[in-house]
Amino acid sequence: MNKTLADTDTDTDTDTDTGGTRRGERVAAVRIRGLRRTFGARDVLAGLDLDVAQGEFLALLGASGTGKTTLLRILGALDRHDEGTVLVPEARTIVFQEPRLVPSKKVLANVTVGLPRGPRTKDAGRRALAEVGLDGHADAWPATLSGGEAQRVALARALLREPELLLLDEPFAALDALTRLRMHDLVGELCRRHRPAVLLVTHDVDEAIRLADRVAVLRDGRLATDERIAIDHPRDSADPRFAALRTRLLTELGVHRGEPAAAPAAGAAASGAAASDPASDSALDPAPPSAPAPASAQGPAISKEFSS
Repeated sequence: MNKTLADTDTDTDTDTDTGGTRRGERVAAVRIRGLRRTFGARDVLAGLDLDVAQGEFLALLGASGTGKTTLLRILGALDRHDEGTVLVPEARTIVFQEPRLVPSKKVLANVTVGLPRGPRTKDAGRRALAEVGLDGHADAWPATLSGGEAQRVALARALLREPELLLLDEPFAALDALTRLRMHDLVGELCRRHRPAVLLVTHDVDEAIRLADRVAVLRDGRLATDERIAIDHPRDSADPRFAALRTRLLTELGVHRGEPAAAPAAGAAASGAAASDPASDSALDPAPPSAPAPASAQGPAISKEFSS
C-alpha cells in the first residue's frame, strides 16, 4: 500500500526534510529514486530517478503511454507506486487538462473551495483572480466562461493554496492556439512570481522550451534526456538555439527532419491521444476524480519521504 503524506506524519523513521543538501547544491523540492509503477506485466516507470529543485520549472515530454501522467499522479498522491522512494512537499496542487470547476458554485467559490470560510479567504480568492486577470468574474457562473477563462480560474485556485510543488497536466491542450500562447505568458509570469517547483507534462515541444528551466524526455520508463535550457526569457522560436533544441528533442521523441511535427489541434489533445491509443497514460491510469482535491494551504509546507 502506498503511504500518503498524512501516513508519514507518524512514521518518524522515514520523515525527512531537505536540509541535508550539501552547500552549493540547490535544495530539492522533489526527489525520486528507483521509482517503479507496473500495470499488468508492463513497467510504465522502470526505476526512474529525478530531482526538481525548489523554484525550478521542469517540462516532461514523451510519447503517449510512456508514463508522464502516471508520474504526475504519483507526485500528486492520486496513484500509488510499486517500488522506490519519493520525496515531495506537502503543499502541492494539480491543474488538469480540464478546469474541473464545480458548476453549482460561482467563480470565487470555485477558487476558495475546500478552504476555511470567511472574509479573509474571500479576499485572498479575489486577489488570486486578479492575478489571472479575472477580478471582474468573481460572481460569474462557470457555464458563462470561455475555455481560457475557466482554465485561469483553475490556475487561481491552485496558486491560492501557495504550493511548493505545482503539477500541470497538459493544462493548455484544449485551448485554441492564441489562447494557449497567452496562457503560456501568464503561467510563466505567475511561476516566476510565486516560485513553486513546477512539473509540466506536455506533448508540445515548443511549449516546453518556451516555459521551462529544464526539459526532459521520458522513454521506456526512464529519462532519456534531461537538459537545462540556456536561453534567456522571453524565448523566441526563431532563435537558432531554440530551433536546435527543438530538433534534438524531436529526434529523441522519434520525429526526424522532413516529418510533420505540428502540435495537436485545439480540443484534440484533450481526448484524441488517450482515446485512440489504448496504451496512453490516461488509459493506464485509474480514472481521476471529478474535481481536484486541493492541497492544504495552512501552516508551513514540510517535505516528507515515503517508500514502498
